[in-house]
Amino acid sequence: MKPRFHDRYDAGRMLASLLDRFAHDPRVIVLALPRGGVPVALEVARALDVPFDILTVRKLGVPGQEELAMGAVASGGVRVLDDGLIRELHVNEQAIEAITQRERQELARRERVYRGDRPFPDLQGRAVIIVDDALATGSTMRAAILAVRRANPAWIVAASPVGSRAVCASLGSIADEAICYSTPVGFQAVSESYDDFGQTTDAEILALLADASASSPASDLPR
Repeated sequence: MKPRFHDRYDAGRMLASLLDRFAHDPRVIVLALPRGGVPVALEVARALDVPFDILTVRKLGVPGQEELAMGAVASGGVRVLDDGLIRELHVNEQAIEAITQRERQELARRERVYRGDRPFPDLQGRAVIIVDDALATGSTMRAAILAVRRANPAWIVAASPVGSRAVCASLGSIADEAICYSTPVGFQAVSESYDDFGQTTDAEILALLADASASSPASDLPR
């Protein structure tokens, strides 16, 4: 039977049960991928009692099928493309560049909204757990891993409550390990694993970041 989560908070608590070896270690940090990964990651960080922050990444959607990722961009100029999917769907270079430019603009906007003047945490020598709410194509997580790798961490964990079995396995080859709580056979629609999979808004993320900074002594967020 497929595990089913009530919402992203419930999923985060369940995912944390697979990460307990990282608990209470200030060298560990959980990075959330906005938007949907934020409530999941916050619950993971709380359960482990480790610092929490965000890493902004944007999916590059296929023209006319925007929910299908043909790649992703992340902070630091990182771009990942799914060349096989792009060839299969005959997406031309001009369209790819236009979508990339648009999503980089949105990436910059979200950085300003979520982070403001707050600097990105120092990841050198740390164990970094990157969390998203689901792994369908894996493009967003791949971009995040590449962005984090540039900061010279000691260890990178790609973690999600649910994902494609093939994607979770493939991420283990670019992260140091990949952990998915559930890898359902025939995984397709992420919403099938959640009772409540409503869109996470900027306002919700800002409220969660404020709550994290106020309530967690381990958080890297300023109090």
